[in-house]
Formats: sequence, structure tokens, C-alpha cells
Amino acid sequence: MMISDGAEDEEKWLAAGIAGLQQNAFYMHRALDSSNLKDALKYSAQMLSELRTSRLSPHKYYELYMRAFDELRKLEMFFKEESRRGCSIIDLYELVQHAGNILPRLYLLCTVGSVYIKSKEAPAKDVLKDLVEMCRGIQHPVRGLFLRSYLSQVSRDKLPDIGSEYEGDADTVMDAVEFVLQNFTEMNKLWVRMQHQGPAREKEKREKERSELRDLVGKNLHVLSQIEGVDLDIYKETVLPRVLEQVVNCKDELAQYYLMDCIIQVFPDEYHLQTLEILLGACPQLQPSVDIKTVLSRLMERLSNYAASSSEVLPEFLQVQAFAKMSSAIGKVIEAQPDMPIVGAVTLYSSLLTFTLHVHPDRLDYVDQVLGACVKKLSGKGKLEDSKATKQIVALLSAPLEKYNDIVTALKLSNYPRMMEYLDNGTNKVMAIVIIQSIMKNNTCISSADKVEALFELMKGLIKDLDGTSPDELDEEDFKEEQNSVARLIQMLYSEDSEEMLKIICTVRKHIMTGGLKRLPFTVPPLVFSSLKLVRRLQGQDENAPDEEASASPKKIFQILNQTIEALSIVPASELALRLYLQCAEAANDCDLEPVAYEFFTQAYILYEEEIADSKAQVTAIHLIIGTLQRMHVFGVENRDTLTHKATGYSAKLLKKPDQCRAVYACSHLFWSDDQDSIKDGERVLLCLKRALRIANAAQQMSNVTRGSSGSVTLFVEILNNTNTDAAVDAFFASTLRYIQFQKHKGGAIGEKYEPIKV
Repeated sequence: MMISDGAEDEEKWLAAGIAGLQQNAFYMHRALDSSNLKDALKYSAQMLSELRTSRLSPHKYYELYMRAFDELRKLEMFFKEESRRGCSIIDLYELVQHAGNILPRLYLLCTVGSVYIKSKEAPAKDVLKDLVEMCRGIQHPVRGLFLRSYLSQVSRDKLPDIGSEYEGDADTVMDAVEFVLQNFTEMNKLWVRMQHQGPAREKEKREKERSELRDLVGKNLHVLSQIEGVDLDIYKETVLPRVLEQVVNCKDELAQYYLMDCIIQVFPDEYHLQTLEILLGACPQLQPSVDIKTVLSRLMERLSNYAASSSEVLPEFLQVQAFAKMSSAIGKVIEAQPDMPIVGAVTLYSSLLTFTLHVHPDRLDYVDQVLGACVKKLSGKGKLEDSKATKQIVALLSAPLEKYNDIVTALKLSNYPRMMEYLDNGTNKVMAIVIIQSIMKNNTCISSADKVEALFELMKGLIKDLDGTSPDELDEEDFKEEQNSVARLIQMLYSEDSEEMLKIICTVRKHIMTGGLKRLPFTVPPLVFSSLKLVRRLQGQDENAPDEEASASPKKIFQILNQTIEALSIVPASELALRLYLQCAEAANDCDLEPVAYEFFTQAYILYEEEIADSKAQVTAIHLIIGTLQRMHVFGVENRDTLTHKATGYSAKLLKKPDQCRAVYACSHLFWSDDQDSIKDGERVLLCLKRALRIANAAQQMSNVTRGSSGSVTLFVEILNNTNTDAAVDAFFASTLRYIQFQKHKGGAIGEKYEPIKV
């Protein structure tokens, strides 16, 4: 209620002030129209007296000031006209100083002073010096700020700058600089003093009001940057030291942060580069509560963009040793503020790294030095729990990947893996995914075992459980996506050198075998297929090589594969293991390694017998076994008969009759191959087909008993489609046709079902 009453009172005071201002402005206009100078000055002074109020907040005071400002522009036009008519501007300058109150007097003085400078009856520097000194008479923070803001506004186009119509002697630029600096200094003092006006309980409100007025002070720095005569020497010797002196000495958090940011934003990049040491030297002297990380980050961002704008400016960075100065300054700031939050320090190092990558992309030692400094700051902190800090670390680690588009380059940085140790488990995985995405995006090929080892160490959060966390605690979809990313990565590991490729395979196997049972179904298959690619490259290699243990050979790789796939049976993932065993058997077949191929088939059969109990899985498995066995040419008669007999036996023991039938007639292909003369056994083909026919007939009868119908003839058609052109098979085919004819002639419900079949 009190706040509401205060706001209402302020509105009333503002309304009263505007009413008084407008009333006096009316009489002033009437005096101006009648060219009555005496009344014009009288009513203008009374109008400006409304600005003497202390009741309004800065926001409301600004509304009143802007109305007065508009009226002063009209008064200035009148003074110009009076000057043209012959009125002495010097006399006018002295006349306005007789106003009763100091605030209206100084506003009028500034207004006449503007016309005085324009008349060129006196040097601009003298008038400006007089005005800026006179304004010291107002020490109330708000009234003083707006008065000096008015002085800055009316004088900005009348500074004695080089090339200006108001240019004076040899020191003309320094006169302009001195005026702006003096006005800036006084305005900043008034602005800082605002925090001490009023009771302590309203401090937060006052800080908000001060923040709203910051641009009044900052405009002075903008004016300084626009002075043509301010070259690098003047900026370095006078402007920057004077401004920084005021920034440091004011010891105010809001002022220091805002003014440092202003300096960085308004002055040219090349000036910042050449005065880096001076600018950075002020940073450790600022108040500990100043958000220095944002200030320095913006400075480095500007310099980074400057470096990226043209390669011609890069030598300047080397000449001034920008990296060394920036790195040293950040170290001093962090050291001077021991209570700085971790996120602040990491943000600074992240900005420094971005700066380094833009300015010195070829200096990996600089990049590693930044990472090392960050590691040193984080030492003893353990894994970070602050989400903002971990986000900055991810940005820090992602920067080299984005710049070099090559994880191999990042792997050369010794402090890169040390930085990842400070990420919590969740963020560690996020960073690992970022690394994998970088590899995929840039199609990076990792071609040495050492690099693979380093890479997998970086990604250990995805490859194994950290700190006792269980994959069961993870979201199933997220877990699958993570492991599929690892699987894609394994496919990107490749070396033209067979020996090195074998080392890569062994390195990957070492890591994925420690990943827990739940990960193996995702990571083992890509490793197996990557190994089989190497086997096919080595196909035909002399198996009696003198140094077989040390060299990559198909037999050695198959031994590794056998041990690797065996781990899947523990998961259990027996169906996947069976498929991989059959893939390996086929590869061994292509390498003419009969014992190896037989061993893989044996393992597949053991899995089928002992692990695969689901009827649907058995059907799929037996067809895979039959299909693979059919393509094998490496087996001798005895081994092939053993494997074929087993497959046929498995087929006949399937649970459902239709499945039995299909598996048995599929087995008929195992006894006949057009490519191999040794595999052409028509009798056994016929035997399989007859057996399939009996099973099909039994399935039809069972359907008749259970459903009251003769069942489908689909199985008979399928058997027919699988027949070969052999005399015995032709007889079987003819018998089938006779059976169909018999059923059609029989008539009745059964005959109707056979009627559509045309023979």
C-alpha cells in the first residue's frame, strides 16, 4: 500500500512539474515571439526551476527533463536570431548568469554557450572549459547528471576536433579530449554518489535507478571514440589511462562493470590490441564482485572476430604477444579473486581458448597450455556438480573439435583427457557423443592403435560403467542410442596396414569387454565385421609365415573372434552369437580353413541345442544354418555329412508341423549343388522331399481334426516350387498332380477347394 501511495504521489509531483513547466514555457514563447529578451530569460529561468525538484525518481525526472530540453532548443534558436540581429553574444553570455537560481542559470549558460561557440567570437576550448567548470556548482547526483548530459549534448558537434570548423591551435584535439574527459569524470562521480542518497533499505531500488541512468555517463566515452583527432598515441597516452583511473578509483561494482564494457565496445579493435597490457592491467584492480569474466570474455570475443576478419592483422597479434598478455591477465584475475565461482574461471578459459584458436590456430602448445591452466584451477575439486560449469567445460572441449574438424588433432593435446575427468558421468557421456558426432561429420579415420586407445579413454563413459553406476538406471532409448553411436564409431577405425589394423581390433576388444554384459550386443557385432573385413584383405595369405605369432593372419583373427563371440553367450544373446558364428564360418570357408569353419559351425550348433528354446527363434536359426551350410564348399565329405545330418535332424524336431515341413524341404538343397559335382545326391534330395510331403500331409490331417477343414495346400505348393529337374523328382511331381486331380474328381467340399487349381 505504501509503495502504491508513493507511486501516486510521484505521478502528482510529475504532473505538477509538467504543468508549471508548460505554463512558463507559454509565457516564454510569447516573449520570444515579441523578441522580448528580458521576459524570455525570466520565464525560461522559472521554467527551468521545475528541474530543481528532488521528489522525482530518475525515470520520472527524465520525462520532465526531456520537456525542458525541447523548450531549450527553441530558446537556442532565439539566441541565434538575436545574435544575427546584432545582439552581443558576449553580453548575452554574461546576462544569463544573473539568473537567481544556480540550476536554471547553468542550463541557460550552456544554451547560450552553444551559440557563443557557433559564433566563433571566442575559441571553443575557452567556452567549453568555462562551462564544464561552472557545472561543478550542481552536486546533487540526479540534477547534476542531467545538467552535464545537456552540456554534452549541446557541445558534441562543437568540439575543437581536427577538421572541425571550431579547430584551434596545435593542441586543439587535446582540448576536446580534456573537455570530454573532465565532463565524464564529474558525471561518473555523481553517478556513483547516487548509491548513498537515501535510506539503506532502498539500496536495491537505487541501484536499479542508477542502472537506468548508465547511458548518460557512457555517452561521453562514445563521444571520445568519435573524435577524429584521437589517434592511437593519444588514446594510449591520455584517453585510456584517464578513463581507467576513474574506473578503478570509483570502487563501485556497477560503474566498473559498465564502464569496462563501454571501453571494449566503443573503441576500435586495433586500439585494444595495441593497448592490451594497459587495459588488462586494470582488471585485477576492480572490485571482487565485478563480473570480470563477462568483461574479459567480450574483449576476447571482439579480438577473435578482429583476427578472423582478415589474415593481414594476425602479425599484429604476434607482435604485441596478445596470447601471453591475455593468459597472464586471466591468471592474475583468478588469483586476485580466490572466491570466484568455478563457472567464472572456466568461462574465462573457454573464451581464452576460443581467442587462441582464432589467433594462433597452428599453435597446439598454446591450446594445451590453456587447457592445462584450467586443469590446474580445477585440481582437487573432483567431479563438478554445477551444471553451468560443466556446460562451459563441454564448450571448452568442443572448441578444438569445431576448429580443427579432426579428433586426431585434439588427441595430441595432453590436457584434453585430464579436463574430461572433471565432468560428471552424464556430461562425460554428452562430451563423448559430441566427439563421435565430430568424427562422423568429418568422416575422420582413426588409423593407429595408440590413437584408438586415447580415444576410447576419452569415451569411457559410454563404453563402461563409471563409479558403480549401472546401465539399468539409464533410460532404455538413451542407452541404445549411446551404444549405437559407439558401434558406428568402431566402423570408422581403419588402417591400411594389416598389422596396425589387428592392433586396433585388439585395443577395441580390450575396452568393450570391460563394458558389461548389456553393452556387448551393441559393440561386439561391429567389431566382428570389422575383423572379417581384415580377414578378407588377408585372404590367401601364406599361413606358414615365419613369424606367425607376430603377424596378422586369418587364423589368428579367427581365434580372437571365437573368444569375442563366446562372451555373447553369457549375456545371453545366443541368437546374435549364432549369427556371428555363421558369418565367421562363411569367412573361414572363403579362406579355405576347414577346421576353423567346422569349429564355428560346431559352436553354432551347441548354441542352438543348449540356448535357443523359443520356437520362432529356432525356426529362424535353422534356416540361417541351412542357408550358410549350403554356401560352404570347404568341407570334406565326412564333415559335410555330419553337419548336414545334424541340420536335417534339427529341422524334423521343430515344434510346429508347417515349420518342420519348410525346414526339411530346405534341407533338400544341402544335397544338391550345381557348382559342386561332389554334392549331387538325388536320392537324398528325394528322401527329403518325401519326408516334407509326409509332414505336410500330417499337418493337413491335424488341421482337419482340430478345425474341421482339410487345411491349406500352401505347403504342397511350396514343396512343388522347391523341386529340381531330376528323374526321381519328376516322378514325385507327377504323383502330386495325380493327387490334385483325384481330389477335384472326388467332389464335395474338398473338391471345391481344389477346383481353382488348373493342371
